[in-house]
Amino acid sequence: MACALIITTCGSRESAETIAGLLVRERLAACVQRMPIESTYLWKGEICNSAEIVLLIKSRTELFEAISARIRENHPYELPEIILLPIAGGLPGYLRWIEESTG
Repeated sequence: MACALIITTCGSRESAETIAGLLVRERLAACVQRMPIESTYLWKGEICNSAEIVLLIKSRTELFEAISARIRENHPYELPEIILLPIAGGLPGYLRWIEESTG
């Protein structure tokens, strides 16, 4: 099984906690880290600056569609960032833990 890092951002601590808890409780993610960030982006023709919470979701590649669906169902953004980054390598025991903790 291939492990992956999925990234999304949330505009509030509450929505970040809701999504993180949901993904771990449903065993779609082994771990979700939450970190405050400052984002600058182009949205509907305007440059925007926002405080956000980035979620780093540790999971398996095969669960990406289910994770993406759960994020979209529970995310307040019109167009949430949802990016899949395959994990090319890592500590074998940690990758095994991700696999064992999801599914």
